[in-house]
Amino acid sequence: MQHWLVKSEPVKYSWEKFNKDGRTFWDGVRNYQARNNLREMKAGDLVLFYHSNDGKAVVGIAKVVKEHYQDPTTDDKNWVVVDLEPVQSLKNPVTLETIKADSKLKDVGLVRQGRLSVMGLKREEFDRIIELGS
Repeated sequence: MQHWLVKSEPVKYSWEKFNKDGRTFWDGVRNYQARNNLREMKAGDLVLFYHSNDGKAVVGIAKVVKEHYQDPTTDDKNWVVVDLEPVQSLKNPVTLETIKADSKLKDVGLVRQGRLSVMGLKREEFDRIIELGS
């Protein structure tokens, strides 16, 4: 199993809306590295949901329930989506400030490549963020 982080602006698609929907396809990715990460996702992989811009915090855990397929919002075959379902909300959102201040997370992609919308996480990084959100 691999671990991931996806980012969404809460005004565009919030954790609350995701929970209400119960499932979504992760669309709109137009960065090749982020797209390649979507292609690597497997059913059952766990995903941290991060509110970007407004909030700047990991707010929940999701899981991949359908592996990559053509992004239905475009005819361009270069772009793909995966289906995600919410698993649980974090008790305490883990802010970007908290992540940056934690020495165990100094190399996390969220700090090193802040603009990337879909990124892989090491198991230890994923577990540490969950621990901080408990």
